[in-house]
Amino acid sequence: MAGLGRTVLASLLGLIGSLVLGTLIAVLRIAPFRILNVVGTVYVEFIRNIPLLVTVFFFFLGVPALGIAMEPFTAGTLGLIVYTAAFVAESIRAGIQAVPSGQSEAARSSGLSYIQTMRSIILPQAVKIVLPAIGNQMINLVKNSSVLAVIAGLDLMYYADIINLKTFKGIPVYTLVALFYLLLTIPLSQAVHYMERRFAKSN
Repeated sequence: MAGLGRTVLASLLGLIGSLVLGTLIAVLRIAPFRILNVVGTVYVEFIRNIPLLVTVFFFFLGVPALGIAMEPFTAGTLGLIVYTAAFVAESIRAGIQAVPSGQSEAARSSGLSYIQTMRSIILPQAVKIVLPAIGNQMINLVKNSSVLAVIAGLDLMYYADIINLKTFKGIPVYTLVALFYLLLTIPLSQAVHYMERRFAKSN
């Protein structure tokens, strides 16, 4: 149960952090400034093409080597956020590009700034369009949180491994772990389906 609590906390922080960071990166990728486009593109292409474990070890071993202390749980959660944000950014970018360009032009001609146009006009519509894709990324994040076990992040898998080593009862231990992950991911999946139906009715 202690591990389950840590997994839930890491997932919640990861969900919030990756949505915020992913949205920011998506906006950079389609911003009307070349340098911002390059920054967003480099981030997405670099992070998407390296394993999650490497990203986590960067925070777990790399950052402390620079003299910045970081607990395993914090390192693992930051790794999850940075990794998932790259995929969220691509989903949101696709949604932004699916919104008719005339809406952005109309907003800008009305006196709204680029940031105001994105925040008030474009992003709300983009999120509705790509909600299923973002929902899938959030579910993947919950499952990927098991990577914390590798760096002693005190999550669900970490304690399951300890119990298994002490009892040698791998089948019941990991079956229970699987049920706990289902307990987290199925309600999340249902929530995404509910929001999809609600958005569909409002359109």
